Amino acid sequence: MKNLIIAALITVLVLATGSLFVVREGERAIVIQFGKVQRDAATGETTVFEPGLHFKLPFIDSVRQLDARIQTLDDSPDRFVTSEKKDLIVDSYVKWRIKDFARYYLSTNGGNKMQAEALLKQKVNNGLRTEFGSRTIAQIVSGERTELMEQAMEQASSSSDELGIEIVDVRVKQINLPTEVSNSIFQRMRAERAAVAREHRSQGQEQAEVIKANIEAKVTVMLADAERNARQLRGEGDATAAQIYAEAYSKNAEFYGFLRSMDAYKASFNSKQDILVVEPDSDFFRYMNQRSGK
Repeated sequence: MKNLIIAALITVLVLATGSLFVVREGERAIVIQFGKVQRDAATGETTVFEPGLHFKLPFIDSVRQLDARIQTLDDSPDRFVTSEKKDLIVDSYVKWRIKDFARYYLSTNGGNKMQAEALLKQKVNNGLRTEFGSRTIAQIVSGERTELMEQAMEQASSSSDELGIEIVDVRVKQINLPTEVSNSIFQRMRAERAAVAREHRSQGQEQAEVIKANIEAKVTVMLADAERNARQLRGEGDATAAQIYAEAYSKNAEFYGFLRSMDAYKASFNSKQDILVVEPDSDFFRYMNQRSGK
């Protein structure tokens, strides 16, 4: 009897444990019964369990919890063609969340997120490809990007309903040219800049030569003027000196001859290394031989 009671208690505990399930915050749950999604008997809509503690039939119902938060699909950039038949590398991202949990579960092989994002990316890219294909590069870059993203989101939203997904936002992060095109453009820009730099350098060199020639001409004129003025001043000084000498000679010729001889002695015997070969009774030493110089 005691064993039967223990067995009954264990059975009740197992049934109670198997009939309870917890839905975490940020998630929603659906119940799968005999391979079908459980629906409300009155309305026929999918029964979606909010966060909290809920009951299910043990061993019959299986619970599938799905993330109800906004998800971000940010995959590698894709190549799109404009109306000018030019390729662009577009990096974009998509914000999405589950709208119809039953449809999402059935269309994504049991709520497989990777499969859902792969299908969603294909639909979003189809919308972007249509919008990029109807515009030129100038239109895309000059300000129609917002309109492009809005229309792409509308097209993707209409086609994503079959996945049970709601697209919240579609954004283009970056638009680049393909690597081979970018390299050729950069090389052309570099060549253009180099040509402009060479032109500026040649113009600068030409201006430098003109400035240098002007300065050299001014320096030549200034040196010539300075030399002319120096010669004029020297001539005026020599004339003044000659006049002074003449006036001194006319006043006292003997004294003038004495001073000139003293200056000659001073200049001749200024250095101990000087050697003068002359007869002692020559006229040069007359003021040394006689005080009167006779």
